[in-house]
Amino acid sequence: MKFMKALVLGAAFTLSSFNAVAEEVLPEVTVYKSPSCGCCTAWVKHMEENGFKVTSHNVQDVTRYKNAAGVPGNARSCHTAFVGDYAVEGHVPAEDVLKLLEDRPADVKGLAVPGMPMGSPGMDFGPQKDEYKVISFTKDGKTSVYAQH
Repeated sequence: MKFMKALVLGAAFTLSSFNAVAEEVLPEVTVYKSPSCGCCTAWVKHMEENGFKVTSHNVQDVTRYKNAAGVPGNARSCHTAFVGDYAVEGHVPAEDVLKLLEDRPADVKGLAVPGMPMGSPGMDFGPQKDEYKVISFTKDGKTSVYAQH
């Protein structure tokens, strides 16, 4: 992936230097979440641990951000984020966000992990690990499977 290649070409990095370079290369993630949602806070931490700079906003009504992002009703989850030109709904793994930013599919408006599947980033506590799908969605609400975990 271009982002990762830019970070590691010809250099040995510590985690802190990796994160410093990643913040210069990766677009910022802006998250809208409920103030009381611990799993959303855990997803933010997951994104930060994967090199993203994240700004998190605690809001009482996340629905307006989901509507603004055009997230289809059947793809909604607990928090909504924006990164570059894309929306990210719910517990999407950082690796899939990186792939989206690398591939830049013209027809895709965003990615979503519907619901809150156990084992997804931010929901990775406890012994249960559900299989889940990352769904892409378009401006006109069409969805398709982007990745499976």
